[in-house]
Amino acid sequence: MIFEDLPTTPTSEELIDKAFSRAARAGKAKRGLEAQQSMLQTAANIISDNLENVVTAWPDFEYDAHPFYYELADAIVDVDKLRQSLSEVMWASRKAREIHEEYQPRLRKTDVDTARKHRKQAFARLADIVEQIDDHLLYINESRNDLRDLPEINPDEPTIVVAGYPNVGKSSFVNDVTSARGETASYPFTTKGIGLGHFEHEHLRYQLVDTPGLLDRPPAERNEIETQAVSAIEHLADCMLVMIDPSGECGYPLESQLELRDSIVDQFESVPVLTVANKIDRREVWNEDLLDELDADYTMSIETGEDVETVLEAAIEAVDYEPELPFEE
Repeated sequence: MIFEDLPTTPTSEELIDKAFSRAARAGKAKRGLEAQQSMLQTAANIISDNLENVVTAWPDFEYDAHPFYYELADAIVDVDKLRQSLSEVMWASRKAREIHEEYQPRLRKTDVDTARKHRKQAFARLADIVEQIDDHLLYINESRNDLRDLPEINPDEPTIVVAGYPNVGKSSFVNDVTSARGETASYPFTTKGIGLGHFEHEHLRYQLVDTPGLLDRPPAERNEIETQAVSAIEHLADCMLVMIDPSGECGYPLESQLELRDSIVDQFESVPVLTVANKIDRREVWNEDLLDELDADYTMSIETGEDVETVLEAAIEAVDYEPELPFEE
């Protein structure tokens, strides 16, 4: 995942201490003017290189980040503010090199005391540059901490997203047809864990994503971060399965479940949405008066396994994934 290996960003104080302590050691290894030159070069290089590394460790949001991850990241941190902070840090990196280039000639043809004064002036300017971007360094590190635990979902794999109210059978379905066995994790936009499973069909790998905390309640009940996370899933989903429990044993009336289904259909208008009525083994307690409104595409029972494979095959057909083949000359 593009954010998981981001290094810790140093504070301005940590970076200044590192640069100047290394510079002091470098100066002790030499004498006279050469010592002052070595100290300046060491300090400037450490500051410039470390700041540049902070920036280059991040993906280019415009070119390297899939729209799914871009929107997901923007739901958690302010991506525009983050990009501005990265830009300011790169400016400071270049400025450190400019200070080195400005002062290094002054240390060559002069006496040691004058060279030491010039070197101290350069150190003061280097420290000032780093202190100017302290807030930016802090924000970059906060963003790194918030983003590094995002779900390890591959946006390039064909993906089936499972939605519906709690207790309608979503997680059981994901666990039943994939390798997932409680393969969940909680992320900053939800206090609940997103379930992720995989299965293979005709040598192709598919992802199933269960989204508790996001697509298990009406849009009006989602906060701003959750709403944007749902928007990110629009870039991920190749097919939506909306699970319905017509018996109402899940704790939610069928009318509410259908309203949620309709809102998902409206939002994911470019994605195939299949309505799946679960718990067919409990048909005797289904609300028959509302079955016409249900208009389910498929019925099944995860408890007995009846028609589960049929639903999965329908989702695969709806995805209609064609892998890109390598160019053949």
